Amino acid sequence: MNHQRLIELGLQYPGTSLRYPFDPNMPVLYVGDKMFALLGGAGEAESVNLKTSPEEAWLLRDTYPGGVLPGYHMNKKHWNTVMLNGTVPDEVIVQMLEESLRLVVAKMTKSEREKIGTLKLSGLAD
Repeated sequence: MNHQRLIELGLQYPGTSLRYPFDPNMPVLYVGDKMFALLGGAGEAESVNLKTSPEEAWLLRDTYPGGVLPGYHMNKKHWNTVMLNGTVPDEVIVQMLEESLRLVVAKMTKSEREKIGTLKLSGLAD
């Protein structure tokens, strides 16, 4: 897994976009006006910050030591940094990306979800 593949996957969902709000070398995936994946890294090592539930955060960190860390420069209760170094299987990273998107969409109002076409994705048909 790498940044380019995550961007391709992330942009397949309704209402998503790619922006560079912090740095021209730091892509961020948004759904509507909310960030759900911040792609970064240190040196050659790529990583991605993804939103998670507090219960899942510690479990993922425990399951993939060195691969899933507390969210760098993020609320460590709700965000994980996932190292894209092969420690975490690609299918797990894809699941984590989707869960991050779902969690962000779930916090949107019904009208926001309808506006960007994510009502179905959220699983929260009010």
